[in-house]
Amino acid sequence: MAGTFFELEGKTLLICVGAMRCGTSWLYQYLSTLAGVAVSPIKEIHYFNAKFPDNSLTDMDVLAMKRLAFFTEQKSKPVENLLTSPVFQASLDRVQMIYDDEAYFGHLARICQSDTAILCDITPAYAAIGQPGFFYMKNFVAKHGLRLKVLFIMRDPIERLWSQLLHMQSLNPPAGAARRWPEALQSAPIMARADYRATVEALDACIHEKDILYLFYEDLFAEETLRRLCNFVGADYWPGNLGERANARQLTDDLPSDARVAFCDALAPQYDFCKDRFGVSLPENWAL
Repeated sequence: MAGTFFELEGKTLLICVGAMRCGTSWLYQYLSTLAGVAVSPIKEIHYFNAKFPDNSLTDMDVLAMKRLAFFTEQKSKPVENLLTSPVFQASLDRVQMIYDDEAYFGHLARICQSDTAILCDITPAYAAIGQPGFFYMKNFVAKHGLRLKVLFIMRDPIERLWSQLLHMQSLNPPAGAARRWPEALQSAPIMARADYRATVEALDACIHEKDILYLFYEDLFAEETLRRLCNFVGADYWPGNLGERANARQLTDDLPSDARVAFCDALAPQYDFCKDRFGVSLPENWAL
């Protein structure tokens, strides 16, 4: 039975569940340019992984409260800012989701315009919520009459993991995530984001195949791929800026040879699974 947000009924909700460092920031900006598509002012809503936090890298509800506090503590006029700032409004919505599940749909309804046909939640951390999380997602979205479409983007496993560690290090240099790569291989939250097999098998078990799209980062910035994505969600194709990469990695350290050997050993099962699962669709440069 549909819920109380009648403006959402019959619309499509595209949820991109990852993977991390697979072009999702660029995708978010691209989707925001499409006619009839609405994206949240905060790219990553982090609703479902807060519900299923076993593999979380941080407490997303606490982070949401800190973000809201940042806006409310500004010395300018916070009430006026709230009325005019979409990001401020979205931050308030996100905090409300901590204690009110309906606030997720309330947020989607608020960003929905008269011409909106497709809404988007681009949160790579969802890749690690597992089968219970995806089953909950499917039923939760159906509650309000939305058509759920799920997108999962994969990247060469070794390149993706190294990019993630470099990104984490750029955000928190003292932690030295890239320099301490052996610890990363022992971290359940980090390796859960590298476990394509677990994500794909969980999605396949919970979501109908016609409502799942698997893409590869190496193919993402191409007209053929973007046309396929637009067709999947029911949007009119727009070429976008294929020459620009959002949130590009700032650190350019090469992967140390000993780390590459260890990464190959840890991620070999992912290469084998993807080769069997996706066959000739797998990018040619995916090779150990």
